[in-house]
Amino acid sequence: MNPNEFKDLIAEGESSFLEFKRKATSPNKLAREIAALANTKGGILIIGVDDDGTVVGVRSEKSEIDIVEQACGFHIFPPVEPEIEIIEYKNKDVILVHISESTRKPHVVEIEDPEKKRPVKRAYIRLGEKSVIASKEMYKLMTTQANGKPLKISIGERERRLFRYLEKHERITVKEFASIVNISRRRAERILIDLVRAKVILIHNDTNNDYFSLAPNISLD
Repeated sequence: MNPNEFKDLIAEGESSFLEFKRKATSPNKLAREIAALANTKGGILIIGVDDDGTVVGVRSEKSEIDIVEQACGFHIFPPVEPEIEIIEYKNKDVILVHISESTRKPHVVEIEDPEKKRPVKRAYIRLGEKSVIASKEMYKLMTTQANGKPLKISIGERERRLFRYLEKHERITVKEFASIVNISRRRAERILIDLVRAKVILIHNDTNNDYFSLAPNISLD
């Protein structure tokens, strides 16, 4: 990446595919950002840039890269393989960590759970410019989509009631669907995830509660 391309990139600001870090902190915290990119659509982690886009550079490329490699190889399961690039911008060295969307989702990171008082493994995704813990529905979707093949399903009365509801209300949660068709939350989740895999509906990440909507260009006639 040349300096002009880099300038244009940071001018866009942080987003679902771009994360700024003034410096690499602990490998575990960096692992959450990297895993989130790999679990979503991929992107670039830039080390040596403040949150506001100010380029501060790094003091030691080796030290920062060592932390990145520790994060990717020892704190993310399964490991992530980044492409690391060092560029010079206005006499300051900056590290670009390119992360591709993974074909081995979900990638999880071990964190301390204050409630359970023990380490737990959590999958992270990008939600706007933030890395957040994936919902149970999103985690299951990542797991079932591992083969990358759409699922063929049959449409029954429950699915038809779902479609009628979505045509009228546009969005629905697992809890709402379970209530409407009078089934368990687990069964409702399974049906919705299968419909997402079949590309009939879409899942939308929300910080409070994921929801589902009809996929574009889907005809229910």
